[in-house]
Amino acid sequence: MSEGKQEYEDIKRMKRALFFQYQIDANSLNHFHDKVMKYIFHLAVERLGQKNVPCEFVWFITGSGGRLEQGYVSDQDHGIIYADHSKEAITYFHELGKELSYGLYKVGYPYCEGKIMPSNPVWCKSVVEWQQQLSSWMVEETWETIRYLQIFFDSRVLIGSNSLIRELKLLLLTSLNENLLRRHLENILYVKKAIGPLGQLVGEEKGEYEGAIDLKQTAFLPYVSAVRLLAMKEGIQETSTIDRIEALLKRGYPPEFQVYLENFERLLEIRNHLFRHTQSYEASHFIPIRQLDRSRKKELREILKNGLKLHHYVRSSIG
Repeated sequence: MSEGKQEYEDIKRMKRALFFQYQIDANSLNHFHDKVMKYIFHLAVERLGQKNVPCEFVWFITGSGGRLEQGYVSDQDHGIIYADHSKEAITYFHELGKELSYGLYKVGYPYCEGKIMPSNPVWCKSVVEWQQQLSSWMVEETWETIRYLQIFFDSRVLIGSNSLIRELKLLLLTSLNENLLRRHLENILYVKKAIGPLGQLVGEEKGEYEGAIDLKQTAFLPYVSAVRLLAMKEGIQETSTIDRIEALLKRGYPPEFQVYLENFERLLEIRNHLFRHTQSYEASHFIPIRQLDRSRKKELREILKNGLKLHHYVRSSIG
């Protein structure tokens, strides 16, 4: 793979050279990630050496990328859906999935620990197989399969046919019932707290980030998980947390949701600012309390409190 490796290295150098031009805000940054990934896709297809793609397909991204909420570094959260359940299509797309995972890795998108990758046959299937898999996940209702359904619901198109993914999401949404919604709720019940009994900010007790607040666990996840579940309940197919909140407001949800929207936008800004000073994905989610002045502490407390309020709203409306 020496020749291909050099070509992927070219994309990696381009990504590094241009990245800071796009770190204006979360929207610009995520569209830059999309652009880089599309370069990787076209190179991966070229490396397979097959002139024509066997059938209609979609290569999708999920996780923070699916929600347009990626930071500087993000691991692979991708999958493939292809229209024909033929031997030719299965062989082609499984090979393409392997090449895509390799290319993403070489350009700087680490392999996903949970194996949500196009190289994993679980996430690279024909439409018929995807229909069977989603139905099976909904019947099983285990912690893992509920999590997989939530991951799939966050997916959006990078390359290919939007109709393939839209039809599968429709299957997921039309199959939802009160019991399945409660199972989704149970899956997101735990929220890591960062506010003490007296209203004070509470950081990590030990380790590398002692005295810092884990924004991903204490702030981002309460907003993301709660809003995703409400979107599923309402049949909303938008993937970004911001778009989902805006859609909920249009459907008559309480005015407090405008505050939740502004809080989440602010969280994305804070993480962007943190990265400029850390240049590490993990560190970009930890904010040292000692570095915050009084006004910043007040702002962060409000964001955290509102995240918990939103979470409680979902529990009361579904539980």
